[in-house]
Amino acid sequence: MEVALITVGDELLSGDTVNTNANWLAAELSERGVAVERILSIPDDRGEIADRVGEYAADFDAVIVTGGIGSTPDDVTMEAVADAFDREMVPTDLTRESVERRLAAIRERVPDREFDVDVEAEAAVPEGSRPLVTDAGLAPGCVVEDVYVMPGIPDELRATFEAVADEFAGDRRSRFLYTVEPESNIVPALREAMERFDVAVGCYPDRKADHNRLKVTATDDDALADAAAWLLSTVDASETPVSRDW
Repeated sequence: MEVALITVGDELLSGDTVNTNANWLAAELSERGVAVERILSIPDDRGEIADRVGEYAADFDAVIVTGGIGSTPDDVTMEAVADAFDREMVPTDLTRESVERRLAAIRERVPDREFDVDVEAEAAVPEGSRPLVTDAGLAPGCVVEDVYVMPGIPDELRATFEAVADEFAGDRRSRFLYTVEPESNIVPALREAMERFDVAVGCYPDRKADHNRLKVTATDDDALADAAAWLLSTVDASETPVSRDW
């Protein structure tokens, strides 16, 4: 399964907000064997979002779009996804009930405040989509064909993803190895491992830990095991972190 991530928000591009959502989603998907092929951050621009969603929906098995859903003026993601699939925005019984329930809970928690919320607008999702509602946030997410629209607030995103996590699965497997050999010394071995066993090998120097971390990835369990075993014997690697003693 190949997935693309689109994170929406001017604040991501200006550096006002750290894009932790992309990192968290990529890790969660990778643990499920899914190949994350693209991570794109784009501004709160309705036309740009619609174009990218349409492009990625055609190229990948699934697309996850986060951020920019809600009722503030810069929240245009849901409308943009509707544009990408030429659909109208409409509330559903499920989303309407969810918004009303969440509003009631907020009013009970903060009784001295008035909340002027247009429930119909807040509950609107692209027509024919599958709503995604949780108790973590007010605005619902949704699934349109293979595009998953989720909130940008991290705890709301995580709750929404967990509701559909079982829909993401792949056959990629990885193992980590560690070596104190200088990166330049092991380049030929890494290349040979990739060619010999049909695996991908990444080398990630960790200067703080004083070792190189190797990530071996494959879609075949035997190929992964054989490549790891060969590297362990060829580049003086270990399956546990090591550090130089010189």
